[in-house]
Amino acid sequence: MEQREDLKSIISYLPVVLRSSTLFWPSAVVEAFKALSKGPQHSNVDSGQLLFLAISDIRNSLSDHTPLASSAADGFSLFFDDLISRAEANKWFGEILPALADVLLRFPSLLEAHYNSSDSVNCLGSRDGLKTSLRLLKSQEPGIVLLSQELIGALLACSFFCLFPNSSRGANDLQVINFDHLFSSLYDNYNEKQENKIKCIIHYFERISSSMPAGNVSFERKVLAVDQTLDYIPSPEAEAWSKSVVSLCQFEVCSSGLIEDHSTEALEVDFANKYFGGGALSRGCVQEEIRFMINPELIAGMLFLPCMADNEAIEVVGAERFSKYTGYASSFRFCGDFLDKKDTDIMGRRKTRIIAIDALVNPGKRQFLHEFLVREANKAFCGFSDPCKSQSYQKLFKDDHLLEVQLDQGSQDEVGIVTGNWGCGAFGGDPELKAMIQWLAASQALRPFVVYYTFGLEALQTLDQVARWITSHRWSVGDLWNMVVEYSSQRSKRETRVGFFNWLLPLLPSDDPMILDP
Repeated sequence: MEQREDLKSIISYLPVVLRSSTLFWPSAVVEAFKALSKGPQHSNVDSGQLLFLAISDIRNSLSDHTPLASSAADGFSLFFDDLISRAEANKWFGEILPALADVLLRFPSLLEAHYNSSDSVNCLGSRDGLKTSLRLLKSQEPGIVLLSQELIGALLACSFFCLFPNSSRGANDLQVINFDHLFSSLYDNYNEKQENKIKCIIHYFERISSSMPAGNVSFERKVLAVDQTLDYIPSPEAEAWSKSVVSLCQFEVCSSGLIEDHSTEALEVDFANKYFGGGALSRGCVQEEIRFMINPELIAGMLFLPCMADNEAIEVVGAERFSKYTGYASSFRFCGDFLDKKDTDIMGRRKTRIIAIDALVNPGKRQFLHEFLVREANKAFCGFSDPCKSQSYQKLFKDDHLLEVQLDQGSQDEVGIVTGNWGCGAFGGDPELKAMIQWLAASQALRPFVVYYTFGLEALQTLDQVARWITSHRWSVGDLWNMVVEYSSQRSKRETRVGFFNWLLPLLPSDDPMILDP
């Protein structure tokens, strides 16, 4: 075990000990988990206050003296002693907590089994032989980690018990993964959204304690190669966008509905922070954070995925959904159990594909500058691309192969893009511009369709009208890109102040039936 480079890269971020080729807990930690696994009659842990004391004792046994969030103890006490009913608390301390302690007792053996079995995994699409073991997926190094849902359950139990070492995470661009800030924020600035975020997590633990899922989840860092000689997805130059003859893919607009409720298999866009998960484990509660609460297995990726660079994206396949919810931000509420009925693939992963791409933050007028248009288009292209098609993409970006694209398009699969107002809202991007950029990126990535949920945003009331006109005129990626560039140039020079759709529509004949509502 000590000689494994994959384990070496991650062991300092794990709470277990590695010695003599064996992973294990210190004996005092084992005794603590054994006591908890036998229930409150044996452990005497039957309140949030006593639970936090038990957590502190276990951390001391691990010689972890880094301080937790200042109000974490108060947050645990508030949630388990005041905010949930006595019946719910009895079930938590009598059934769920003992089950989590039992999972933690198995954690070292689950890790060893993972490393032993990962060497034999060689079937991820057409990319046979890829390393899939748990390791640090460093920036600029494309790769995949494949974890069992049981191992993820153990990792998240470690997060709940605040067992992960924190000392070097920030220096390596890694988010905190312990749950102390989640509970501390509940106490420091109480609001219902924070309580309901924790309810989602607690419900997840309730579900896995009664029936542990048996599937797998993969986490992939996707990287655009700046060096075209590298054998992975090439990074498009600006000229490649302007000269592209790829046909624009099908574009469907939905004024209501949610990305995660889309019925057919597709890449579902996570409007991400460059730090995977954003504020999921603190006070955040917008699109990305909500997705992490209802699909908590996503949180495991925060352990080993440093922040994304401009040429990177993160794709997760197989994360199960466990919770229903309503609302958004301050109105977010947990609404009970969700049974995920998605089919599974040959790797045992649910056919839920989530792609995290981070947009420019508060871009203001700079979003209309050419370099930032390219940045956003390439970021979306990185997320929407399929690494199995890297050779097809390489052909697309060579001048002498531009006309061969129609042959490549014939090999499109049925996995399209389901998205919405990426980079807008809290990030401050222009919704019309971002919608066009995502359409361009999906088409250039040879995806068959985009389904765009506007969430009723007033600025996108004419999106369907504009998309139908563009489609009717059979524009290519290059055609639309050049129009977006011209508009953005005028915006940056203050030659126009109208939105892209109003700028485009006056150029069209008013009696054109394709721009009228049916």
